[in-house]
Amino acid sequence: VDIVDQKRVVVDGPEQVTGVKRHMMPVKRLSLTDFKANITRGAREKTLRLALEKDEVMKKWSATSWAKKVAAKETRAKMTDFERFKLMVARKKRSGEVKKTLKTKKK
Repeated sequence: VDIVDQKRVVVDGPEQVTGVKRHMMPVKRLSLTDFKANITRGAREKTLRLALEKDEVMKKWSATSWAKKVAAKETRAKMTDFERFKLMVARKKRSGEVKKTLKTKKK
């Protein structure tokens, strides 16, 4: 949203849309994307939210593989013990089917 000095910037989500509160952040911790919303320097949260909706930035972001990886990581982190167990069993079953299919094709 704004530049503090050469090494720090002010970033904002807005919090209702992305969960990121307005705070100062070092430039070297930022990861820039190709998505851009046209706003003025020091824009308010409402202005930023409207610009993101107008340019459909969040829709474009959710279609990227980076966003999908982040969502998958969050889903795995929220898994219960039983869900992890079911995943392990399903992976073993799939692996067995693949091995069986490859074994029949070799002969």
